[in-house]
Amino acid sequence: MEAMDKYRLWMSQPGLDAELKAELEAMAGDGARIMDCFSRDLTFGTAGLRAMMGAGTNRMNVHVVQRATQGLARVLLEAGEEVREQGIAIAYDPRHHSGEFALQAALVLCGNGIRTYLYDGVRTVPQLSFTVRELGCAGGIMITASHNPPEYNGYKVYDRTGCQLGVEESGRVMRAIEGLDAFADVRVTDEESARAGGLLLTLGGEMDERFYASVESLCVLPENLAGAGGVSVVYTPLHGAGVGAVVRVLGDMGLESLHVVEEQSAPDGGFPTVECPNPEDPQAFALAEKLGAEVGADLLIATDPDGDRLGVSVRSGDGSYTLLTGNQIGCVMLEYKLSTLRRTNRLPGDGRVVRSVVSTTMADVICRAYGVQCEQVLTGFRFIGEKINGYETGEGTFLFGFEESYGYLAGTHVRDKDAVSAALLVVEAAAYYKREMGFSLLDVLQDMYERYGYFLEKVGSHTAPGTDGMVRIAQTMHALRTSPPHSFGGFPLLAARDYLTGTRTDLETGTQTPLELGRSDMLYFELDMDMCTCIRPSGTEPKLKFYIYARGKDTDQACLRCETLYIGVKSALETLLGLK
Repeated sequence: MEAMDKYRLWMSQPGLDAELKAELEAMAGDGARIMDCFSRDLTFGTAGLRAMMGAGTNRMNVHVVQRATQGLARVLLEAGEEVREQGIAIAYDPRHHSGEFALQAALVLCGNGIRTYLYDGVRTVPQLSFTVRELGCAGGIMITASHNPPEYNGYKVYDRTGCQLGVEESGRVMRAIEGLDAFADVRVTDEESARAGGLLLTLGGEMDERFYASVESLCVLPENLAGAGGVSVVYTPLHGAGVGAVVRVLGDMGLESLHVVEEQSAPDGGFPTVECPNPEDPQAFALAEKLGAEVGADLLIATDPDGDRLGVSVRSGDGSYTLLTGNQIGCVMLEYKLSTLRRTNRLPGDGRVVRSVVSTTMADVICRAYGVQCEQVLTGFRFIGEKINGYETGEGTFLFGFEESYGYLAGTHVRDKDAVSAALLVVEAAAYYKREMGFSLLDVLQDMYERYGYFLEKVGSHTAPGTDGMVRIAQTMHALRTSPPHSFGGFPLLAARDYLTGTRTDLETGTQTPLELGRSDMLYFELDMDMCTCIRPSGTEPKLKFYIYARGKDTDQACLRCETLYIGVKSALETLLGLK
């Protein structure tokens, strides 16, 4: 169906949401805007749905959510009638319309006879994953757009283990959605009937208590945090869902000096004090730094709107704050946990750590030092979750998992990123190192560099604008696969790992060997002097991302190599994308 036909169909619907109806009327006669909103249907992938909110098939709105949920319901019921009793858990972040989308998803599930557990207010991603597992649900839905700007929202689906849906499962849901009319085929009931029939149940404080207890059990050595060793922490939830859980858990475990950024403490989908609620962005820490300077905080921590990512900034000797990278945070927590477990004779012989393939190789070196196996997975935290599922049915004791994009998991209570347990672990580490050694986490990192080597990473991206942006990105990836350059920034390329074909090619001899990981549109180039770069398209935007990894004999050499390689890769991609 053409965009204009879809527009007219939506305009003719008597039950159309009033706000969307007004928006449709306002775009009448604006062909470009109609094309933008109706030229395509949102694609349901492994990250579910994510887009700007508004009217149309290419936007997030109640009708798109209802259609997606109807498709999901069909797939669930095809798997077995027991799904009706097992039910689905639903949570949502504080974004605009999140509560509305969550309720509508619940009413569609109930309309299909599926019991639904809906939270009574905003909650975090790890709480949703935990709830699926705790209640033995057939799956879960999280309404969130993570750390995207305020005009975005999204819809993520989880399987019965608490992992985000995999490729095959997402494909089944997508195919079910494609065969549905957003209005005629959706089975939706009203809230009163759903509750009266026992299909719609509310989750609240009792389930929160179970989650808090589960997270608190992950404290490696409670006495390290009790009394906090004089460590002072400033926390900002960036207007997100994490505030209740993070404050509660840190308070329960004995942190005495915790200061919450008041201006950012209330959940607010407009995110009024930040341009983008992303704990990777130094600007997101502006108010935390101001409060940190006032109270003399050793550590600033921030969680994103749905509470699955954690950012950390550390006070330097001159009183300024340094934002750690996701890799640095992961390695500090890993070092603390492994060293403490070994010191207390609790380090298991079959311990496992899991990192994404685009995360730092420093983790591998740390794990070797403690006799722990470090495994790699493709990008996407569901792969870490799948590894944990495998350990529970086979060999291996999961200890820690992380990815460079500020996602961490310290236990098996959930199967997704958990900023709540990560906040507990990083504060516990900071308290221990300050009390026992007089170290800040910056000092800890420097000590680790001296013992393990100077590792440095940097992430960049190029946006390919225009309607042909995705095409040019695909062409660039094809060119890199078929005719890789001889060098980046003057550093010779030694080998290429192509995760789409599952092969590693020695660029000097042409010898190919198979890769163990699954398939993904990603290239990983090994370079001279222990350096490498990874290049992959974004899964949700017309963006080509690249990751730089360098190692040197000291900080200066690592920085020089990293920056030189970064400039070389950036320039090469600009040329291939036609940006210069």
